Amino acid sequence: MQFYGFRAMTTEIQLGAVGDPKFVEEGFKAVTAWIRSCEQRFTRFTDSSELAEFNRSDGRWVSVSADMFDLLAEAYDLVERTQGLFDPSILPDLINAGYDRSIEMIRQPATARPDPVQPNQAQAFPALATRHLSFTSARLEPKDRSVRLQPGMRLDLGGVAKGWMAERAAHKLAAYANSVAVDIGGDLFLLGEAEDAPDWEIGLEDPREPATDLAILHVKAPVAVATSSVVKRRWTQSQATRHHIIDPRTGEPADTDWLCVTAIAPHGAQAEAFAKSLLIAGSKEAGEVSQGLAGLAYIGVDQSGHLWGSENSQELLHVTEK
Repeated sequence: MQFYGFRAMTTEIQLGAVGDPKFVEEGFKAVTAWIRSCEQRFTRFTDSSELAEFNRSDGRWVSVSADMFDLLAEAYDLVERTQGLFDPSILPDLINAGYDRSIEMIRQPATARPDPVQPNQAQAFPALATRHLSFTSARLEPKDRSVRLQPGMRLDLGGVAKGWMAERAAHKLAAYANSVAVDIGGDLFLLGEAEDAPDWEIGLEDPREPATDLAILHVKAPVAVATSSVVKRRWTQSQATRHHIIDPRTGEPADTDWLCVTAIAPHGAQAEAFAKSLLIAGSKEAGEVSQGLAGLAYIGVDQSGHLWGSENSQELLHVTEK
């Protein structure tokens, strides 16, 4: 398998493909260009992006691109499927928690930081102003691809966009190769047969020791695999440790007994949204939340490294603890 890696969407991206090397290289170039174009559409960290402009609509109907409408429609469905634990309208809460710029800028020493906060994000949001404005209160009109957000609603599409992009990038790359794997910051989509093996093997990383795998997952393509964690994107705000997994019910970083969740689903956006929602739900609520998607499998990792799985995870995914 040939590989190509680069950075976009504030994360590491890895493309893998099996096929004629000449065609695979051509595919890598085409998919890289497409992902970079998506970044300019979906990022909230560039004030000129389509999302940034959309977030300034303030209750007006706005016509959006076909890709944006498709992503928003998927997100709308997933809010309902996850009982509201996934909701892209948590951007004001993310900003209040200190995630007002890219993670690279947040982690810079204060003296080294430029002034990167964009005009549409610079103000703090009242803690209760948008907490109960579920994205399902938005209106989507397919006939002319127009969308209306409630006044004051602002969207963060970073996570769900990565899952959505991974699936579509994989299909684009498959036009140049026999088997492909696309990983966008932990959102993975696989197509075709694994190389020299009956299944695709995926390491389940130990969130406490990232260089160590807790288990190996064996999955068959086509499939989406997404991991969400409260460990990797952390920062300090007013001497308190914060993370980017916001619980829409409280508007605060989620208080959960799990460190990470890996979800396996038919589609990329589904895997991403359920990984995040199940992480917020934790061991007490994950079983109920998982009922929102037939065939979903998931594995949660708690602070002791113990694995919690859906009933079908052991059988369908052939998890083997090390």
